[in-house]
Amino acid sequence: MKPLFNLTLMAAALVLAGCSMAPVLQAPEVAVPVAFKEAATPLQAADGSLWQVAQPAEAQPRGQWWLVFNDAALTTLVDEANGANANLSAAAARVRQARAIAGIAQAQRSVKVDAGIGAQRGRASTTSLGLPDGAPVPVGNVFQAQLSASYEVDLLGRVANSVNAAQADASASEATYRSVLLALQADVAQNYFRLRATDAELATLAKNVDLRVQSVKVNQSRFDNGDIGEFDLVRAKSELATARAEAIALSRQRANLEHALAVLLGRPAAQFTAAVAPAAPLLAAGAETTLPAIPAGMPSTLLQRRPDVAAAQRAMVAANARIGEARAAMFPALSLSAQGGGASSALSNMLQWSSRSWLLGALMSLPLIDGGRNKANVTRSEAVLEESVANYRQNVLVAFAEVEDNLSGLRILASQAEQVDAGVQYARRSADLAQKLYDAGRSSYLDLLDAQRNLSLVERNAAQLRGERAVTTVALIRALGGDWGNDQPLPPTIAQR
Repeated sequence: MKPLFNLTLMAAALVLAGCSMAPVLQAPEVAVPVAFKEAATPLQAADGSLWQVAQPAEAQPRGQWWLVFNDAALTTLVDEANGANANLSAAAARVRQARAIAGIAQAQRSVKVDAGIGAQRGRASTTSLGLPDGAPVPVGNVFQAQLSASYEVDLLGRVANSVNAAQADASASEATYRSVLLALQADVAQNYFRLRATDAELATLAKNVDLRVQSVKVNQSRFDNGDIGEFDLVRAKSELATARAEAIALSRQRANLEHALAVLLGRPAAQFTAAVAPAAPLLAAGAETTLPAIPAGMPSTLLQRRPDVAAAQRAMVAANARIGEARAAMFPALSLSAQGGGASSALSNMLQWSSRSWLLGALMSLPLIDGGRNKANVTRSEAVLEESVANYRQNVLVAFAEVEDNLSGLRILASQAEQVDAGVQYARRSADLAQKLYDAGRSSYLDLLDAQRNLSLVERNAAQLRGERAVTTVALIRALGGDWGNDQPLPPTIAQR
């Protein structure tokens, strides 16, 4: 027992003197601006007034950012997508996998205990018993019951680093789930607003087609009466066919948007139909000031809100812990074991004190020649950390750029909307005057067509612009992490599993 006692003392000394082999993780150097450049420029509504931060935004439950649009149809679609999207279900499954792996790693810190019971019947050979050939050897029974336990002493933090890495992986998986969830919700909102903008364009084209139909009727009547030549009639029919063709082409675009929404909602495209609603609250003409103004906040807080940045941070922590795990594999490992039980030729005597057996052991193992495998594994782990640091820095830079892109986009779109709205008013007045002049015979039909074409074009541009401003607002919310408060918690469907 003295060698075993000395070995135990040596192991205890190593445990007391040992430390984690993982390096101290240094925060990557990332240039964080004091404020967003584009946030310094105030946004203006079409009437020239400054946009104010929407009051409902701060009061909404965390993560339910789509409620600031005050659109019941959008809320219904987002809620359905949250519960039925296939990509989100896959991300949730990956969270459960990562948590299970973390549980497996955590189990290494516990004593492993096994129990076994068995029976054998057999006859040994005369040679193995040292008897001459042909000597009688009886057939015997052996009944056994034993309990065994084993435990790895974490001398240099191999187990601890393994657990830390697995837990960081699980946290990264949860952050990735939130990123997938945010992307899904933003995709639903953006496709919804594009669909509504397309409906508004179709409504404009429908009015244009009606106008062309009336124009053909009027010109046909005037041609029949000999008031005009065939040229004006043929030109009116051509304009009608062109307007109908534009409406058909736009209907194809609407169908594609509807199919994309169906996929996001987890439905077959054939089983989903979005009702036509050109007068959605945020896309109706003159509704620009109802768009919520999203507070950009400070760039430093962006790093706490963005789930993809959080996932990159957890990946760094996991990679750093795996360096310690790889380094610990190059040093001695100590395993303790114990075994006890009983064995007897009679089942009734198996648990008798006289049939007892026991064994205590300690094993110190040290790699001597591994062909450089452990050293290469350390090098690989260090390279993985370098990669994760670079990925983190890239995610941060992309996050800042996305916020600036959408802030500038909203600023520029606001200015553009002011000019387009003025253009709509002028185009309507121009078309009205052209119609009166043509009816009075003071201008040609080509002048009337030019005025009507221009009106249809600017009205479509206005509808597209209103949709683009709503889409860009959603993009800004997504770039900011989809929240104005603390990190969004996991939904109950994931957190309770």
